[in-house]
Amino acid sequence: MGELDARHVDSLPTSSSSRPSVTIGSSLIPVINKLQDILAQAGSELDVSLPQVAVVGSQSSGKSSVLEALVGRDFLPRGCDICTRRPLVLMLENRLPKPGDDRTEWGEFRHLPEKRFYDFSEIRAEIQAETEREAGLNKGVSEKQIRLKITSPNVLNMTLVDLPGITKVPVGDQPNDIEARIRKMVMTHISQQNCIILAVTPANSDLATSDALQMAREADPAGFRTIGVITKLDIMDRGTDARSFLLGKVIPLKLGYVGVVNRSQEDINKNRGIATALAYEEKFFNDHSVYRGLSDHCGIPQLARKLNEILEQHIRMVFPALKTDLNYKMDTVLKELQAYGKPIESKMEQGVILLNILTQYCEAFAAMVDGKSQEMSTKELSGGARIHYILQSIFVKCLEEVDPCDDLTDDDIRMAIQNASGARNALFVPEVPFEFLVRRQIARLLDPSLQCLRFVYDELMKISHACEVTELQRFPVLRKHLDEVMVNFLRDGVEPAERMIGNLIEMEVDYINTSHPNFLGGNKAAELAMQLLKSPQGITDAEGQTSQTSQTSQTARTIRSGLLNGLLPNQVCLSPYVGLLMIFPEGNWLVRTKRKGKERKLAELQVKREKTRIYKREDFLTGAGQSATPKNLEVLVYFFGI
Repeated sequence: MGELDARHVDSLPTSSSSRPSVTIGSSLIPVINKLQDILAQAGSELDVSLPQVAVVGSQSSGKSSVLEALVGRDFLPRGCDICTRRPLVLMLENRLPKPGDDRTEWGEFRHLPEKRFYDFSEIRAEIQAETEREAGLNKGVSEKQIRLKITSPNVLNMTLVDLPGITKVPVGDQPNDIEARIRKMVMTHISQQNCIILAVTPANSDLATSDALQMAREADPAGFRTIGVITKLDIMDRGTDARSFLLGKVIPLKLGYVGVVNRSQEDINKNRGIATALAYEEKFFNDHSVYRGLSDHCGIPQLARKLNEILEQHIRMVFPALKTDLNYKMDTVLKELQAYGKPIESKMEQGVILLNILTQYCEAFAAMVDGKSQEMSTKELSGGARIHYILQSIFVKCLEEVDPCDDLTDDDIRMAIQNASGARNALFVPEVPFEFLVRRQIARLLDPSLQCLRFVYDELMKISHACEVTELQRFPVLRKHLDEVMVNFLRDGVEPAERMIGNLIEMEVDYINTSHPNFLGGNKAAELAMQLLKSPQGITDAEGQTSQTSQTSQTARTIRSGLLNGLLPNQVCLSPYVGLLMIFPEGNWLVRTKRKGKERKLAELQVKREKTRIYKREDFLTGAGQSATPKNLEVLVYFFGI
């Protein structure tokens, strides 16, 4: 926190006995101004709300004239359009001249440290230039603050924030929602409980519809933090006055109202000074029959004293909580600073520490993969164990869930056989449709493989983030760069891994190894079916219902997926393959049709030993009076033993 330390905070005054008698706020307000400077350097990292006065008003309400009158100098950009386009934090510091001082008034900008502006016209030019650098040349508005400190023996200590005036119609480069944006910017400042609201309203407008008072009421419903300023009292209609407004009879405020007289645009164009304007204001109030008796509610000097006194009282009220907050944040920052260790000066020391950090990081990463980490979790799988679970459980389960007959209908098989036969009838089932359909099913293994790759990648990323090296906590920027390097390294490995997985799938698709011992060919399928038929299995009642074993069902699926003219153990449903042969080995058989859930008997067959009979499906359908093979008609074959 820069120059501020715990001793400074503890030494801040808490009673009125310590302040000088020069000005009311000479004891506390300069300290707050110093805090403003220090916290401005820290940026938004330290969220501390300091007491200040925010100037709120509509466009051309006279805010700039009030601020210049408080300072006693012309230094703000002026014009008929929107002039304040960035919040201006104005810190006024009272400094009595010392013997030998040639210059007693100057301004300093936070963005130009150690440069003093003694010519206030140069301050105006710098404000304009800094505004244009951030908000552009064509009436744009920005939330970024400009911080200006003015030191003078003619000002009272206070901190004011000049906010952009509320405008209704966008001009220049302003967006269509310029009013909403400015209102949001203003509410951000005045909603802070440590902010005094200076609501500026021109006297020639209806006070009840004042934008400034309306927003002040939203931020401060009770009116404890709001001071009303009524400007341009000298241009009210003849016969009218603002007495009821100044006395708070229309819209009451706890801190009251102050009426002021602004310089006119003609006065500004003719370069009439602030001193002349203040003299005119004093004469106007003294000569006015109504305002003569309201001296404590009229004039820039009265407004300056009121602001100074209210700001100091407000600071004294919030100071204990502010002091506690600052000390807490100071302790937090000091602990963080101690955690960073001593500064490292030489390049050699930096290199040694960097190498040590990288070595520890690599060791921690390898330990988590190998299951040797000191901080082993007992709640969930992590590291290498999680990767092993992904490969051995999740991936294997995904592969097992891939049904080789899924998305492979009987119509697909029939159409593939027909297309492979060309212009002639096929006596035997060709191999081309088999290879075509098998390749299509093998390609379905690609998605589970790529999903497994993504799971492993995510787990490696978790391991990378979990590798907490103690020394690495000292260097958050290094930690950030190390994370970026690991992310890029792992991401670069994903693409080659995807290519390799794709190549493996393409290799399997490219060559169907029918010589593999686990491959079930036609002869082996027939052999297996014959063995199942001869084995004593549950045969059924007169209706032909039976209990199938899992082995029988698996054999039926194997025969079907292999496109065999199959031996049909137990109950097997045959879809209408055109020209498909049905082979009936030794045994008793019942053939029925099934349509819309209703079965119908077609034939009973008794095949004697070594007298295997072969039928075409059409033989049964024709015998049953079926002229064609409808798609919703199924042929059911039941086996009743030998």
